[in-house]
Parts: sequence; C-alpha cells; structure tokens
Amino acid sequence: MNAHASFDFLRSQVIQSLDIEVFEYKHRKTGALHYHIAANRDENVFLVAFRTVPEDSRGVAHILEHTALCGSERFPVRDPFFMMTRRSLNTFMNAFTSSDWTAYPFASQNRKDFFNLLDVYLDATFFSRLDPLDFAQEGHRVEFEKADDPSTPLVYKGVVFNEMKGAMSSPSSVLWQTLTRYLFPETTYHHNSGGEPACIPDLTYEQLLDFYKSHYHPTNAVFMTFGDIPVEVLQEKMHEQALNRFEASPITLSVPDEKRYFSPVRVEEAYACDEADLSEHTHHVLGWLLPKSIDTEALMEAHLLSRVLLDNSSSPLRAALESSGLGSGPSPLCGLEDSNREMSFMCGIEGSEVDKASEFETLVLDTLQGVVDEGVDLRMVEAQLHQLELSQREITGDGYPFGLQLILAGLSSAIHRGDPLAAINIDPILEMLRNKIQDPQYIPSLIKRWLLDNPHRVRVTLRPDDQISRLKDAAEKEALALKKSQLTPDEIQAVIDQAHALEARQQQVTMIRFCPV
Repeated sequence: MNAHASFDFLRSQVIQSLDIEVFEYKHRKTGALHYHIAANRDENVFLVAFRTVPEDSRGVAHILEHTALCGSERFPVRDPFFMMTRRSLNTFMNAFTSSDWTAYPFASQNRKDFFNLLDVYLDATFFSRLDPLDFAQEGHRVEFEKADDPSTPLVYKGVVFNEMKGAMSSPSSVLWQTLTRYLFPETTYHHNSGGEPACIPDLTYEQLLDFYKSHYHPTNAVFMTFGDIPVEVLQEKMHEQALNRFEASPITLSVPDEKRYFSPVRVEEAYACDEADLSEHTHHVLGWLLPKSIDTEALMEAHLLSRVLLDNSSSPLRAALESSGLGSGPSPLCGLEDSNREMSFMCGIEGSEVDKASEFETLVLDTLQGVVDEGVDLRMVEAQLHQLELSQREITGDGYPFGLQLILAGLSSAIHRGDPLAAINIDPILEMLRNKIQDPQYIPSLIKRWLLDNPHRVRVTLRPDDQISRLKDAAEKEALALKKSQLTPDEIQAVIDQAHALEARQQQVTMIRFCPV
C-alpha cells in the first residue's frame, strides 16, 4: 500500500483469519509510528496515543486528557468534543488515560464526518489551547463555599478531583492502588495515574504545560488506523495538519524494567469503611510480577494460565477461594493485568478478617502446589485454550467497533516498543500453545516458574477503618483553612473572579463549522 511521501514503509503482514492486512510506517521528520489496518469495511477508526509516564500521583496525565479536549488552535471553543458528539455521525468518540499511555480514538462510517473528526482530534492533541480556566475547571481549584462570599470556607472543586475522590472511595480501587504500589516499587505504576485526591491540588498549571510539551509530541506518539480509506490520504492529513510543524524530539520516554524482589513482601493497610460493624470487611490479595507484556508468547501463556486457574468454579484456584471459608468469596482483583509493560497475576478473597492473612496465603500456595503435583486435565486446558481463542477473535458487544478492538489489541505492544503486528496476529501463538499443552508438565511448569518459584510476590491485607474518612476530611479542611488565612485581599478577589469567569464560560454558546456530512 503506497505511503505518503512524508512516511517510510517498514513492513506489512496479511492476517487471513481476520481478513485484514497490517502495515507499519514511520514519519521521516519526527519518527512518529503509524500502524494501518487495511480492511474492506466502511467503518474507519483513528487513534493517536502518547506514552504518558507520571512520576507522582498528582494526576497530570488524567487532567491533561480532560484539558486537552477543551479547545485548540483551530477550534478555540469551550468544548469541541461535546459539540462533535452531538452533531457527528460517529460510531465512537472517547479518550482514555491508562497507567502509562493516553489515547484519543474515534470511529465513523461517513467519510466526511471521519475527516471532520480527524481535524478536531489532530488539533486537540497537538495544538491544544490549555487555557488556565480549563485547567481550573477540569483539574482542580479552590472556591469559597458560597462563590461570592469570602467569609465562607474554601473548598476544592474540579472535574478530575471530584471524579477521583469518588473512584478512590471504592475499596476495590484502594486495593488495586495499594497492590500496584508494592508490586512496582520504582516505576511509573507505583503512582496513581488517575490522581490521588490528596495529591491532585499540588499540581500546578505550569507543570501541566511542561508535561504536555514533553509528552504530546509526534516523536512520542503512536498513530493507529483501520478501514478502507487509502493510507496515503490519512498520512497526508496527519502530516499537513500536525506532523509537519514539528522536529524530532530528543526525549525518549519509556518504562524501565521493575527492580525485582528477592523475597516476598507482606503489607497491611487500611481503607475507609463507615459501616457500624467492621467484621468480615477485610480484603486479602496475593500478586506476582510476571514477564513483559510485549512478549506475545508469554502474554498468551499468561492468559491461558489465568483461565485454567480462575475461570470458573471448577478451576482449581477459584474453587479453593470459593470454598475456603476464609472470606465471603473471591476478590474482584482475581486474574491477569496485561496492559502494563510487565504483567501481573493476582488472586484474593474479600469479606475476611485481618488474622486470616497467613491462612489465606498458605491456601493459595498449597493449591498451586497441588496443581503442580497432580497436573491438570488436558480436556479442561483444551477447552480454556478454545475459549481464549474465541475471546481474542470475537466481535464483542461492549460498545467498541471491531476496528478499535483490533487497534487496542496492538496498542500496548506499540506503546512499549514491542511488535503490535504479532499482538494482533495470534494465530501462530495459538498453534504453538495447542502443541505445548499436550505435555502434562506444561501448565505445572508455568505455575512453578511464574508463581511458586517467583520471589516477586506481594501479599496485601486491606482492613476496614471507620476513622479514615473523618481524618481525611479534617485534614483537607485544615489545609484549606490555612490556605484561606494566608490569602491576600487581591488573592481573595482572584478566587471570586475565577468562579465568575468559569460560570460565564459555561454559559458560552459556540459552534464549530465544517462542510456538511
């Protein structure tokens, strides 16, 4: 497939089982990678993703995702994405913040609509206006409880601040963040990429701008497209409207290997629980750090192992967790996490007590050892491999267009500089697995290597505490009271003026004009 003159063709691969051909290109001037999935379908998909690697929990990547969508150079309006959602013929429009990447995808079956959306997306990501008022609206700000009355207390506001306050009130979210903080002691996954409510107010507007300039650059970008639009047409738009205005960046953003533990780690922390009776509200989870997700063979093996151990009530590890009597049932954190550069496997129970931690760990390790000693029925492994194959190939009804599902299948590998073509074309790996599972020692050997003999293991006990909410609220009010006491008259007026400006901004009536679709 002919490339635009600004791009070099690198390679291509036909995937017959999916009736697609995948192409890889590199932008000559900036080094931006472009993966195009050519398919005889009229629903075209575009995605641009950036490696975003936060070094703290102030939520910079999450707040930037929100703020970048609030107007740009060509579309300097308050909310172009909301307006396009209302007037566009799109079949999908969104933005995602993951732990180490931020992506902006859309899909449409109408070509004029597709190119209108492409105009908005390219301008929003590469030439975002990042107005300070939008940072205050989407990220965080202080206002007086009654906006015009400086005698009332200061309060924190902001879309992301409130969103994360709600998210981190969930025990499952606290459990996940606690586990990953210990599983990843040094890399970016140690931090809460969405933002910890107590840390978000520490993020400054200048830090947001610095993060945008260093991370939202073509050299740090991955473009992925799907459909029947000629690739040179797509690349001409990408080059002329964005990439041609940049030089290659000297900054190489990546996530290093995590420093591995030499012995297991066991921790106990608390979460806010306002129940009158705190009994049977403790969570116990074991987590292991596994090989790299860009190793497609290891990735599929890990998925198969997770299914064999945890898929249903007859799976050995899930059966043990369900029948142990140590808790009310398996934890929602059971399974494989494969979106990070290095995978992790976890299992746990909820509705337990603090003093059951050791018994829980022994149960899990003994169950795994039992599988190693006794083996697994080949028919069950074959059935799980078949289900894995179906799950990788089916067109699901989860609201994602088929083309976007394929793009997301390869995105993590592309972000981590792996091979997204191999991640999309899993047929050779499935054939290899069909041969490997014939060996009765195959599954036991994976359990032994990745779990039983792997010292990078973390046990987290998360117990309920009925004082945390009160203490957090008191600390927040105390910090805001101190902040208020230090405001000068001019700063007090600035707080009031900003509240007025934000209210006026919300009332603006704006339009985006395009050729009709």
